[in-house]
Order: sequence, then structure tokens, then C-alpha cells
Amino acid sequence: MAMRDKIEHAIQNQPCTVKDLKSKFGGDRGSDRKVMEAVDQLVHEAVICQRQGVFFTVRSGRADKALLCKVVKLGKNFAFVMLEDGTSDIFIPGRFTRGAMPGDMVLVEKFEHPRVEGSDEGEILAILEEKNDLVGTARRIEGRLKFVPDDCPAISMQLMRDCEGGAKDGDKVAVEILQRGNRQEDHRVGVAMRFGSSDEAKRCAKALLYAQDIRSRFPDKVREEAKKLENAEVSEKDVEGRMDLRALPIFTIDSAETKDIDDAISLTKTPEGGFELGVHIADVSNYVKPGSELDNEAFNRATSVYYADQVVPMLPKQLSNGICSLNEGVLRLAFSCLMHLDKDGNLIDYRFVKSVIRSRVKGVYSEINALLAGSADDELKGKYHEVLSQLPAMKELYGHRARLRKERGCMDIESGEVKLILDEDGHCIDVKKRTSGESEAMIEEFMLLANQCAAHFARVKQIPFVYRVHEEPNAEKLERLHTLLQACGINDHFAKDVPTPKELSAILEGVRGGPYEQIINTGMLRCMSKAVYEEKPKGHYGLVLKDYAHFTSPIRRYPDLAIHRIMTAQLKGMDKDTMVLRYSDFAEKASKQSSEREIIAMQIERKAEDCYKAEYARRHLGECYEGRISGVTQRGLFIELENGVEGFVPASSLTPSGTMLTEGIRLSDPVSGKNWSLGDTMMITIVRADVNLGKIDFEVAPASTK
Repeated sequence: MAMRDKIEHAIQNQPCTVKDLKSKFGGDRGSDRKVMEAVDQLVHEAVICQRQGVFFTVRSGRADKALLCKVVKLGKNFAFVMLEDGTSDIFIPGRFTRGAMPGDMVLVEKFEHPRVEGSDEGEILAILEEKNDLVGTARRIEGRLKFVPDDCPAISMQLMRDCEGGAKDGDKVAVEILQRGNRQEDHRVGVAMRFGSSDEAKRCAKALLYAQDIRSRFPDKVREEAKKLENAEVSEKDVEGRMDLRALPIFTIDSAETKDIDDAISLTKTPEGGFELGVHIADVSNYVKPGSELDNEAFNRATSVYYADQVVPMLPKQLSNGICSLNEGVLRLAFSCLMHLDKDGNLIDYRFVKSVIRSRVKGVYSEINALLAGSADDELKGKYHEVLSQLPAMKELYGHRARLRKERGCMDIESGEVKLILDEDGHCIDVKKRTSGESEAMIEEFMLLANQCAAHFARVKQIPFVYRVHEEPNAEKLERLHTLLQACGINDHFAKDVPTPKELSAILEGVRGGPYEQIINTGMLRCMSKAVYEEKPKGHYGLVLKDYAHFTSPIRRYPDLAIHRIMTAQLKGMDKDTMVLRYSDFAEKASKQSSEREIIAMQIERKAEDCYKAEYARRHLGECYEGRISGVTQRGLFIELENGVEGFVPASSLTPSGTMLTEGIRLSDPVSGKNWSLGDTMMITIVRADVNLGKIDFEVAPASTK
């Protein structure tokens, strides 16, 4: 059979890439050339056509139906792919995955007749872009060291013997796929990086960062630029043209361990009983110039990543902890939002100015809380003597702002954050619910007000901008919330299809202190749309604000740095047309990049926290605790302990019958008649903790346990 006919026949059976065709019919320079000549001839004759590098027969019409997708999940016998625009996903049965891995870009054809009516199912026609970097664990299986990827722990791949990189059984490793097979299990990999034991959360966290190409070490060119600022100080020349606020008793309030201090505050009462509030933000844009290596790297990172006691900063420490950080007692360049509020806390006016400041003291939340509560000793009062007189006014203003926030219906959802307690070796020895006091709420409110002013400034000036957008919940999420509320016996008859934040706030207030409080808070959080960055103002549903942006954290968030740069240009007198020309594309790209990187950072932080929680649980195997049912599935129950650690109780641990029924928020055993409902308390025993996957298993504790 001629090469032309062989290729036509092959493509009739299965769409192929050039790589596929050369693999089947080529092998050397001469035969590869014949393959390409035959392909060119078939294209010229309009027998085959190309889509995204994949060849189809024209007669089949399949090219027009093919969809560009990304593999987002992989199981033992299935995969899920997401359309390129992120609108929906498609289920791929195992025999149609073509060995694709998570992160691969693929061409997919949907089945006309899926096995499950109404579902989207299909097959992968070709792999267009391979993601060959994976993170997982080295495991000795059947006498051979193999690689088990985190993205699919149900499969294992061959570790090539001469590419094991010193890895041992149980090590957390990053690998590169060196040779792909027809199935995922047939891929051959080599170790690129060894992190250490997968039983240590800190090693697993490092691997999570590596998997997303987040590195603690900055590129050499970035480090060279940063080194020039290592011992930088604010000179009198730097101060020229800035508002001199050195005489103001400005100070910062952060946690005790904070080193990258973005924001400072000042407050004075007016003779009329109003307030002059100053929010002074590190002027990072003065040091990070457009097009510099520092700026390019900050754009790529888009955010600092925080987990346990670690931080991977957006900017090198010479800036984040040095010249940009509003450290105590030194001159710093700032971007100040100066606000005038009336005696009831209503915002009357504001202005943005470039300034120079000197922070009087590095305040600590716990210490400020003690001062506000009147429980501070003389030594603590002495530390804050220069700013002590501002605290009563700050407390008064916060009271007004909190009232106004409640009046407009702003939601106050408890996030359930935890604090991880580590030993000197970085191992998790305790987990506690994170609590916050009056000073934390006070600073949050003042920063929120400055953010609101920045967004309003941009809207009024009609300049390109990066807004923080939070849209209302969609119908699907609201239906899930409705089901949860109904199951908990909570009335949710809203005035319109989409509830107002005020209506949801009323529900939260109604369950406060009850057994469903944390469950409803969690359900409400999951109901919310994800806040994103956009170049157009669409308002903020949760905060009930028409205008909102992120202005107050330019050391650790690129959107804040971006709008500082834009606002600086406007304050310097750049006309509107020039600003649109110069910054429209920048605002759009910064919004997209920052939204994407924020999601990745949040996923890493959450997964890392799960690993540390599991590390803590390993220290307490066999111990019994009281927990509350936080989730119900037919497979079993999710139980949350008082300290925020959550684990899973399989149905087999609940009853020997093996038959369980789920009724909304209730799991029931039809044989024994036992029921387990959302919000119920029960005693459990910690039986397993997988640090590597961040999973904890519980069993029902013996009846005698108290």
C-alpha cells in the first residue's frame, strides 16, 4: 500500500498528529520525509484537513466538532477535561484518555450518545501540549520503585532505574515524564527533585509550590536589581514633591511576626467631632518600575504565598522587608489616602497624595487589643505612648463604621481559619481556631474604606483600573444553599430570586451560637461567587459596595501595585486619553494574571494546611475526641473537631449492614434505624492520617468513651 493510502486509512480510523503519523510510518529521515509528502498531498487534494495540529478526513466532518480542552482531573479509569474558556467540563472514560495527564492540552470530540443522558462525555483525539512535570511520591511496589502522582494516587508509573535521583520509598519527589506510553501506567519518569519524606508536611508543602512553578529563590537578574536596594534609605531628594507627614503620629498594627508591613494609620478628631483618618500605604511603585526585572517577576508571581510559618514573597526581601516595609522609626515613602468623616462615621471627602512618613511604633494586634480593653500594664502603655491618644478615637470611629456596614447588609461570614503551631523543626504539634479581636476588625475596616476610595477615584476619573469584583451567586449555587437551609429547618423565602446580602446576613445572625452555625457559615461561603480582578467595575456583592479595589497591600499583591502605578500617573497630570492608551492593556493583563495566580496560591495554602493538620493528627492516633458532623454523604460522614481539624468516618465504621440512605443532611441505617444528622456531635477515634494527601480518617469511638 502506498504511503498516501496508508496515511489516509490511518486518519479515517483515528485523527492523528504529525508525531503520530511519523511514529507509525516513519522512523528515519527518508521515511519521515515520505510521510510529510503524503500529508501535503492529501491536504492539497482536500482529502484531509488540519485543526490545532491534528489531521482529520474532510468527509467525516469531525474537525468542526473537535474542542480544545485542558485535562483537569485524572482517575484510575477516567479523566475530566475543561473547555478552553472554562465554561464546562467533559467526562472521558478511561479507554479514551490516550494516556493524557493533568495539565495536558488536548483535542476532544463529544459523544453523540453519552452513557448518562444529559451528561457531556467524549474522547481525547490528540494530545496537543504535554505537561511532563509532575509531583508525587516514590513508592516501592512489587519490588520496584515507582512514582505515584498526587493528581492521581490510584495509578503508578515506572521510575527509570538510572533516573531515580537517590529517591527512597516514601519520598516526596518531582519527576519528568521521559517517555510516554499509550496508558498513564506505561509512562516512564525520572526524578527531577527530591524533597524528603512525604510524612513531613513541610516537605509536602515545598512540593506543592514546586508543582505550580513557585520558587522561593528569585532569578539572578531579579536578585541583581534587588541587591541595589539592599541598604537603600529615603533621602531628602526622594522627599521632594511629597506631602511631609513625618510630624503625624503614624503607626502600624500587624501580627508580631510580620516583616512585610504594607500599611500604617493615623487618626485625629476634628473640632466638629468628625475624624481625619489617614491610611498610609508603602509606595512600592516608586521602586518597582515598569519593564524592570523586579516588575516582570512580581507580575508573574502576582501574590505572596503564605502557609504555616512560611512565606514565598512576591518581591525580594530587600524590598518586602526592607525599603518598602513601613518599619518603625525610619523614613519611608508612602501613598496616603487622607479621609474626612463626619461625627457619625460617614465618608465626606478623601484625597490621595504621595507622602513621606515615619512610623512611631510597630503595633501588635494582641497588644492593641489589651490597650483597647483597658487590661494593658504600664510597660505596654509606655511602648505606645506616642500613639496612645489615638486609640479611643479609632475605637469610636470603628463603632460607627461597623454600624454603617451592618445597616447596608454587609455579610459577616466566619471563615473558620486555623492557626498551626509548629515546633522548632517545623512539625505541626497543635492546631487552634484563629481568633481576632477589636484591633483586627478595626484595621480591616479602615483598609476597606481606603480600598473603596481608590475604586471611587478611578471611576470618577474614568481611568483604566484593576477593580476587585464580587458578583452575586449563580442559580446552581443558590439551589445548593436552599437545600442546605431547608434541611436545617431554616426559612429562606427571599423577596427575589437572588437574595440580598442583608437577607443572608439575617440567616447567619439567626444561627449564631447554635449547632448549625459553622455548617451554615461554610455553606454560605461555598455559595458565594469567587471574587476576581477585572478592568471594569461591577461592584462587590458581599461588601455591598458599588466600587471596590485592592489598594492597601502592594508588597504582597500585584493588583495593588498596578493601581498605585496608574493612580500615580493620574496625580502627575497625565491626560485621560494618554492614560487609556498606556494603561488599558496593562490593567486587563494584570487583572487576568492576578486572578489566576490568586486561585493557585489559595489552593496551595489550603492543601498545605491539610498536610499540616494530618501531621498533627498522626501524633494523636488512637485518641478520642468529640466532633460535630460537618458533611453527609452516602459513603460516610465528615466530622470537624473543636480545633478545626476535619476527618472522614466511612459508613462501614457506622454500621455493619453496609446499606446507608442519605436524606439531605441525614445519613440513616435502615436496618438498625440509627440516624446521623448534620450538626450532631459524636465521639470519634483518629485511626489514620495521610500527611502526603492531607487526609484524616476517623472511626466511631467506643460507646464507653466520654
